Amino acid sequence: MRLILYLILVAILCPFTVVDFAGAEVKPPAEGGVLPAIVLHVPDTPELQQYLGLSGKKNFTIPEIEAEVVLIEIFSMY
Repeated sequence: MRLILYLILVAILCPFTVVDFAGAEVKPPAEGGVLPAIVLHVPDTPELQQYLGLSGKKNFTIPEIEAEVVLIEIFSMY
């Protein structure tokens, strides 16, 4: 149950917390390629920081999240 809530939280927060679009790739990564580094803002509430395993930072990257699985959903709208 905790993992499901975590994945829902990440899916909701990720689109609103992207810090830097300037480094975005022009082309998507190749199939099986490496996802570019994505920098996100640390949530303001201590509960969410603890839930994600983050503290004492302003920004974080996906690999810093303390979880067995992080699900990333990418939408291509244009």
